[in-house]
Amino acid sequence: MGVIISPSVLSADFANLERDVRRVADAGAKWIHIDVMDGHFVPNITIGAPVVKSLRKACDLVLDVHLMISEPKKYVGDFIKAGSDIITFHYEAQKELTLDIIKEIKSSGVKAGLSIKPQTSADEIREFIPYLDLVLIMTVEPGFGGQKFMHECVQKIADIKEFARLYKRDDLYIQVDGGINDKTANICKNLGANSLVAGSYIFNSDDINQAVASLL
Repeated sequence: MGVIISPSVLSADFANLERDVRRVADAGAKWIHIDVMDGHFVPNITIGAPVVKSLRKACDLVLDVHLMISEPKKYVGDFIKAGSDIITFHYEAQKELTLDIIKEIKSSGVKAGLSIKPQTSADEIREFIPYLDLVLIMTVEPGFGGQKFMHECVQKIADIKEFARLYKRDDLYIQVDGGINDKTANICKNLGANSLVAGSYIFNSDDINQAVASLL
């Protein structure tokens, strides 16, 4: 499994979203990361299922949807219908419903991901590894783009990698989001990450092709 780059549209130009998505696709990105924030689970509001639906019509990239919302159980159906390929939600949002939400996502033929904030340990989600397609480790506090990489979070990458080995889940995507650039990308890959989310590093670059290539 090679490294997959998932540029975050949080840092794209929303007035020219289709153009920016095509630019990263031309640069070699296979996925596009869509941050959904509700202003409650995180202190920011972004976009919802209608934008995902529009992007589904506009591109052939894998739509990698990250729900930073308080009630993922209530809304996953909308994002499934909108055409998401992967839906990742936060373990911290509705802990007691985690397995139910994973099963609902997967029953619709969509890949299921589970994300953890910087203060949540990898051990807390170990039991869900057999059911998941992706684990997203946040290396910033979720809610805003452009934050600095939190090095104290990287051990969780190795922890998840070990859990995947124990459960014989060589196909698990271990994704990292937050402060990713050419230097922090290497740290994450060396510990076992195989999917990297980058927003400002890519979309604010003078050379998007070079920015994407530098993360591979």
